[in-house]
Amino acid sequence: MLATAGNSYEKTILVGLEHGHTTRWDVEDSLLELKQLANTAGAEVVDTVVQRLDKPTAPYYIGKGKAEEIALLCKEKNATSVIFDDELSPAQGRNLELLTAQKVLDRTQLILDIFAQRARSKEGRLQIELAQLRYLLPRLTRMWTHLSRQSGGIGTRGPGETQLEVDRRRVQERIARLERDLKEVRKNRGVQREGRLRQNWPVASLVGYTNAGKSSLLNKLTGATVLAVDKLFATLDPTTRQVTLPNHQKILLTDTVGFIRKLPHTIIESFKATLEEVQLADLLIHVVDLSHPQHHEQMAAVETALAELHATGKQTILVFNKCDLVSDPAIVDNQLQRHPGSVAISARNGDGIDTLIQELQKRLAAWRLRGHFSLPPSESALLALIHRVGHVLDLHYEGDNAIVHAHVPTELSQRLAPFETGEDAEKVVT
Repeated sequence: MLATAGNSYEKTILVGLEHGHTTRWDVEDSLLELKQLANTAGAEVVDTVVQRLDKPTAPYYIGKGKAEEIALLCKEKNATSVIFDDELSPAQGRNLELLTAQKVLDRTQLILDIFAQRARSKEGRLQIELAQLRYLLPRLTRMWTHLSRQSGGIGTRGPGETQLEVDRRRVQERIARLERDLKEVRKNRGVQREGRLRQNWPVASLVGYTNAGKSSLLNKLTGATVLAVDKLFATLDPTTRQVTLPNHQKILLTDTVGFIRKLPHTIIESFKATLEEVQLADLLIHVVDLSHPQHHEQMAAVETALAELHATGKQTILVFNKCDLVSDPAIVDNQLQRHPGSVAISARNGDGIDTLIQELQKRLAAWRLRGHFSLPPSESALLALIHRVGHVLDLHYEGDNAIVHAHVPTELSQRLAPFETGEDAEKVVT
């Protein structure tokens, strides 16, 4: 962790690199977010350094001269760590630590540190440990640079290298054990999900950029008491609550971990058991902090993360939150016009919540069509689409054809019309 003993804050320097198609403005905006992450982790940012290069350098990511400047800056500012805005290779991290004589972290390590502080459930702790070990494995050599590398001759190894191999094997064994444990977690979630499916309740997942107000919205809609504070990644563990709409339709509303730009792939991989709730949701509620100056970029980052989770194409309600903090009403009106069916709210004071509930009723009433379909082998892509954006209630095969009983969105039901068997087709919600 970045917080030091006695609750004092560790002093750190942030480093960004402007290269390729990135602009200075892009880098500074990303570094501002990195500063928020560092503060969340318990660090005090004492300076920020930006360098312009055509591309990152292999030895230090930045230029050697700039790295030497940072080493002097650490002494001048009494900084004990340096945080880079992009992921460093094992060699780059090792070289930078040797040159600066300070702890060097990258954005991925910082996010993992925050996750480790915030995880509360057993599942969350397992996922974080797995992500940390996956990140650590190729970097173990960096931890053993202080040991002897003396070699007695061809075919022999120094003691540091021997211990390194032992540690690498132990880490791999621990990763395998964690993966087995998380597989069991996924199985248990599957049992819970099957119970929900038997009730035929639609599932809506709250998605969005970290600190967009998802937990506040869940609390407002359900009366839950999920932690909702003005910090990045305030909550990690998913929370599901039941909501009864005014038309007596019951739905399940799930709050999920927030996304962020440059979200580490290790996080996506390790949190698949949790983020599976997003993949299997009937409806996504994409919460956007409209008061943030870079909300367009944040929306794009969420879409990128959803694509990586194979959760694109689902029916989505775009919810512009924190509208009470937007000084110009024209900004709100412009977004609502650009995105038909979107809703402007303030989860903090309740403005627009009734409109959001009406939109939920409208979407779900038109959504849950139940039907039987007979799909030939040539329509395997269509079968995969039903699994991705619908709810499969039953699947079996008659000859070569897949016989599917499923809830599907209206748009998909039109594509499935040629394969409808006519059995038990009905609108479930009105």
